[in-house]
Amino acid sequence: MTARTCLTIVLAAGEGTRMRSSRPKVLHAIGGRSLIAHTLAAAGEAGGTVAVVVGPDHDAVVRAATAAMPAAEIFVQTERRGTAHAVLAARPALARGADDVLVVFADTPLITGQTLARLRAALAAGAGVAVLGFRPADPAGYGRLIADPDGRLLAIREDKDASPAERSIGLCNAGLMALSGTAALAVLDRIGDDNARREFYLTDAVAIARAIGLATVALETTEDEVLGVNSHAQLAQAEGVLQRRLRAAAHEAGVVMVAPETVHLCADTRLGRDVTIEPYVVFGPGVTVEDGAVIRSFCHLEGAHVGPGARVGPFARLRPGARLDADVHVGNFVEVKEARLAAGAKANHLAYIGDASVGAGANIGAGTITCNFDGVAKHLTEIGAGAFIGSNSALVAPVKIGDRAYVASGSVITKDVPADALAFGRARQSNKAGLAARLRAMLGAAKKKP
Repeated sequence: MTARTCLTIVLAAGEGTRMRSSRPKVLHAIGGRSLIAHTLAAAGEAGGTVAVVVGPDHDAVVRAATAAMPAAEIFVQTERRGTAHAVLAARPALARGADDVLVVFADTPLITGQTLARLRAALAAGAGVAVLGFRPADPAGYGRLIADPDGRLLAIREDKDASPAERSIGLCNAGLMALSGTAALAVLDRIGDDNARREFYLTDAVAIARAIGLATVALETTEDEVLGVNSHAQLAQAEGVLQRRLRAAAHEAGVVMVAPETVHLCADTRLGRDVTIEPYVVFGPGVTVEDGAVIRSFCHLEGAHVGPGARVGPFARLRPGARLDADVHVGNFVEVKEARLAAGAKANHLAYIGDASVGAGANIGAGTITCNFDGVAKHLTEIGAGAFIGSNSALVAPVKIGDRAYVASGSVITKDVPADALAFGRARQSNKAGLAARLRAMLGAAKKKP
């Protein structure tokens, strides 16, 4: 049997004025990923091709959409005349034909590919239009899905137009819709603007489809999944829902979270089995933690890869480009950026390791820093396997510390250190007997002068 084809139209032309932000609404993020990127990910799971409808001069939205889904086709809605008008902005894509047409909104980021697949299944079962509904705790303000005793969808009634009996209906319109591809244009082109706002409403598709003999059905999902983001308060609400989903998935995959409600994950966080995450850990985008690693409390990770059995924190920061191999220890108040620590290396206290490579089994003492920036460019520090860097050392890049070399505590290293060598980069100590007492007396006398 030939697989059914699908076109998903993502509506992203809204201005989002209620966000009170200079950034387009759909570029705000939850779980480290923009709203539109979440919606496109669900569309990708549903299969087929994707068209994105944007407003004029929304170049940033176009860039975000194509970054998230390079194959997506972009269309511009030059005038804002309603949801059906926005869908028809993608007319060339509709005209190419598809078995199924899905209409979703870029500001509904919690929709899942599984629910979109259910809408497609309704079309495959013979529906001409399938509408997604939900049952909010308070249905006031939402359009109601009016069905007959046999469960067939008759109409979508806006709250302001509904009778008292219709307002008692709990099933409300979520806005997302699926249309049979063979009839989509015929339905959409019949939608008129005979209303107070002179706009073309997608909700009219139900009555029009029934009038031309198409079956119309409603599917139900949870309120969380169709939460629309129109304000910062709703953005925070969506973030909360997503975090609960991500934590549940992590638990299911074998991750131990001591206090999961305190752990912030990103949509692309990858956690292996038997990973332990202590309270108050933040994962930014692009983090992978392999099996058996431990992330201790109050750590922040972004763009980092943590190898199996590694230990991070507490109070550690892994910045983009940090890579810890197996059994690496990065301890409290250590920052790692664009650096690789090979298996068994340790930096347990108060260190900065940036633009560096650290060999297997090397030890980085407390207070060590790689001086990677000269004010113009970044430079590399290379620390060999088994090297020992004494506490409070400054390694001025570019510099190489050879395998098994020792750097004495308090050194400033500006030249390469050969393998197995011991480097002192500090002034010779000199003790002046009694000088401290004389210095205190001098300073005290100076302080008493008017």
